[in-house]
Amino acid sequence: MLANGGNFKLSIDFKEVSFSELTLLCVFPEQIHHIIEVQKPNGWIISFDPAVVDIEVKELFELRFHSPMFLEPQSDFYLHLTTLLNLIEKSQATIVNKYSSKSIHSLLTAFLYSIACNLIFTSATDNTNQNRSTIIKDTFNQLLKQHYKTWKQPAQYASELAISVSHLNDTVKALTGSSVSIHIQQASILEAKRQLYYTSKSVKEISYEVGYDEPVYFGKLFKKITNLTPLEFRQQFRD
Repeated sequence: MLANGGNFKLSIDFKEVSFSELTLLCVFPEQIHHIIEVQKPNGWIISFDPAVVDIEVKELFELRFHSPMFLEPQSDFYLHLTTLLNLIEKSQATIVNKYSSKSIHSLLTAFLYSIACNLIFTSATDNTNQNRSTIIKDTFNQLLKQHYKTWKQPAQYASELAISVSHLNDTVKALTGSSVSIHIQQASILEAKRQLYYTSKSVKEISYEVGYDEPVYFGKLFKKITNLTPLEFRQQFRD
């Protein structure tokens, strides 16, 4: 979504996100989201199958595009994005054959690559030490996304990264404010929230799915992090 004007208040994965004009926002397929309040909206919302996205771009977005991106009104980046979106909008209104659809796909690809280029450019302004730390954090996040259900110990991630547990923990905490253990727990609890919202599976089934063989322990952990039991959470956010 690119907002040219208006005020927006959304819920994304049960967290309130507010922003106003000249903002770029990405909502990922698995994220639970809905509109809380919108005033005088102006801009574009574009929805597409993630299968059309280059895998490197997809991974970059997952690592770096987690919060609204505020845009400078006269920047080349903003002007480039709005030009592409205008072209996509006009092309969709005049589809006549298969080449029209292919042209829209090409414009979408250019739009996504432009965002990816800006994300890379922004991160390149860090110094060498910060870049090394960012690489460690990003690689940890990739590993976490793949293995949070089975790798519950920080040592498993540190071993894969060939660094000490203390170095991994210090790096992740310095950049995010939370320890590696907290990130592992939060990844499991977030998936549990999505399961509680999207499915009718029992708490026991969800506990097993997110990697906890003891549902009682899972229930206590869930309440510690959310201040709600799993069933209270389901009742509050879905029922």
